[in-house]
Amino acid sequence: MVNPLNVDNRTIFTADNLDVLRGINSECVDLIYLDPPFNSGRNRAAPIARRAGQKAKSVEFQDVWTLNDVKREWVRQLEGSDPALWAVVTAGGRAHSESMQAYLTFMAVRLVEMHRILKPTGTLYLHCDHTANSYLRLLLDVVFTSRRMGNEIIWHYGKMSNTSKNFPRNHDTILRYTKSDDAVFNPIKGGESEYRNRFQRYLTGNQVLFGAVKDSNDKLIKRRAQRRANELGRALVNSDVLFDFDTEFKVQSDVVYESIIKGNDKQKTGFETQKPLRLLKRIVLASSNEGDMVLDPFCGCATACIAAEGLNRQWIGIDKLAEAWELVNERLVRDLGIFGAATVHRTDAPIRSDTVEDQLSPNVRDLLYERQQGRCAGCDDLFRLRNLELDHIRPRSKGGANSDENVQLLCGWCNRTKGNRSMDYLRVRLREADS
Repeated sequence: MVNPLNVDNRTIFTADNLDVLRGINSECVDLIYLDPPFNSGRNRAAPIARRAGQKAKSVEFQDVWTLNDVKREWVRQLEGSDPALWAVVTAGGRAHSESMQAYLTFMAVRLVEMHRILKPTGTLYLHCDHTANSYLRLLLDVVFTSRRMGNEIIWHYGKMSNTSKNFPRNHDTILRYTKSDDAVFNPIKGGESEYRNRFQRYLTGNQVLFGAVKDSNDKLIKRRAQRRANELGRALVNSDVLFDFDTEFKVQSDVVYESIIKGNDKQKTGFETQKPLRLLKRIVLASSNEGDMVLDPFCGCATACIAAEGLNRQWIGIDKLAEAWELVNERLVRDLGIFGAATVHRTDAPIRSDTVEDQLSPNVRDLLYERQQGRCAGCDDLFRLRNLELDHIRPRSKGGANSDENVQLLCGWCNRTKGNRSMDYLRVRLREADS
């Protein structure tokens, strides 16, 4: 069932994207593009370009992961509700490193929410590189099922490389998964250089001449031209035009040739990982229609949002970076010439309007008591069932669902100390009490 969206168009959240995703209604987003951290093993810094007369800001991005970054709530969710997903996460830890396990845990709980909020006609594009693409694909195979894997798209950017021990690493991978067989897809034909070069001498502008093609020695060109001429019921005549290169000889491809953002490019914001606007436009055009909702949960410098705006789509962006809202407004003016766009800046999480009250199982307390082995989910002390209280892990006031997956048992002290705050707050208070 497609639900109404409970977030305004042109909203930028500067908050933890997991909190925001959990607060968005189910099946209300048409397209998700995410360019998350890649588990590169290093932290990145970027000077954010400013308008003339303003001082540049420097922001930092964490891309070094340890098990200390993993919240117990995430592990409990994956272990309890999706053993297959947890198996992929732990396998990544054994095959690669603890850092990879931490990173995959972080990604898994977020991908679950992204799948939930996609419409049945929706599509997700996950942008990654060689560092973790194979592990992320396994996560997506579990969350979406492997049969929903649409494409492994290669973005080839051809940067200079003088490596002497490996082939150059000149591409990223974009994994495309659909929610169902009914996913929106608009074929995008791109004029790849091989075809353009082969046809260049037969072009007048973008039009291929009948007569020039007739004398060609290139069998592919001649065969394609003759077939099209037959379809039109026309002969190859010197003075006639056969067809447009753009509509007939451009081809769909799962390899996209698009340069990285260079230092003198007017798009440049200062983000080391910034992606070209043309690349995001291709994705938005292919998997959404005008008026559809596009979501970027790691929006950074907001290229996906700008692409969506320019193509008459709605959009939502989420990023922990406090400057994200400011950046998107600057780019709306600079890149699209849109002044005074009614953007919304939020630091809170939305509250779902599609959840039904009293969704909890009748015996949820007994189930939780067994799952927690009689222990408080906060202090980990043993209690009788009657001394444990039901608590929403993510508070209802912050978009938490009234579901079995979002409740736990806490002792009275832990429950009152936590209140409507997060488990992280409770853990800090527990450490203070123990010291």
